[in-house]
Amino acid sequence: MKKFFIMFALIFAVGLGTSPDVEAKKFGGSKSIGKSHKTAPAQPANPSTPAATPAANPGKKGLMGGMLGGLLAGGLLAALFMGGGFENIQIMDILIIALVAFVLFKIFRAVMASKAGAQQRPAYASGPTSQDQFRQQADQGGFATSGNSGFAQAASDVPFDLPPGFDLPAFLEGSRGHYKTLQQAWNDNDLSKIQEYVSIELYNELSQQRRELEGAQHTEVMFLDAELVRATHNASLAEVSVKFSGRYRDTVEGVEEDIKEVWHLERNLAQANAPWLIVGIEQ
Repeated sequence: MKKFFIMFALIFAVGLGTSPDVEAKKFGGSKSIGKSHKTAPAQPANPSTPAATPAANPGKKGLMGGMLGGLLAGGLLAALFMGGGFENIQIMDILIIALVAFVLFKIFRAVMASKAGAQQRPAYASGPTSQDQFRQQADQGGFATSGNSGFAQAASDVPFDLPPGFDLPAFLEGSRGHYKTLQQAWNDNDLSKIQEYVSIELYNELSQQRRELEGAQHTEVMFLDAELVRATHNASLAEVSVKFSGRYRDTVEGVEEDIKEVWHLERNLAQANAPWLIVGIEQ
């Protein structure tokens, strides 16, 4: 019986040292929703905003937690075998050891989370925070041509035909700002803010998805880059696809994940001052 409780304590200590596989609750979830389109793997050669480079490469999730668990288990084994712990160990001794391991793990995770938060992140312009500002940026000159806008046509059948008056750098800057704005609205359960940026069909899916989450969320965008991977238009409709890459984290759980997704946006050209609306999110 004593050996059983000792093994239980060892397993418990190792389990505490292993980081849980928790997914941060980001805007759009972890599955594709809404419309989808074939996109290019990368943006064609064209003047654009520089790519983001994180200040430091984050370590593999759970690595340090696993090391801590190993140290705890190793120390416990050493104490048991070399100190005669198998002879007169009591249940309370096991519980105290497990409690100490738990407290040490919590302290360690808090320290690592604070260090991660203190790392320098790439500085990006926050971009517009409303559809009116975004609309103004997209309407500015710069790439004002109805042709392929200086793009070398990709070898694939993915179109890169920007609508007239489209300012690509400003649009990508605004896209990064909108990504962060929508993530904050998602955290705060501000569905009215989200509704400003998405189509009715996508809003219905997103609102249902958000209702399945309880209370405020704590997902923070750490760094983010955006590039155009598809563009086309006709007399009445403009379509673009923006690929986002970066990293985000749950500030409470300390979990970090990569951002790898594509937003498909549409704009009604037949309507004056119509906004760009997100119609699909592909993970």
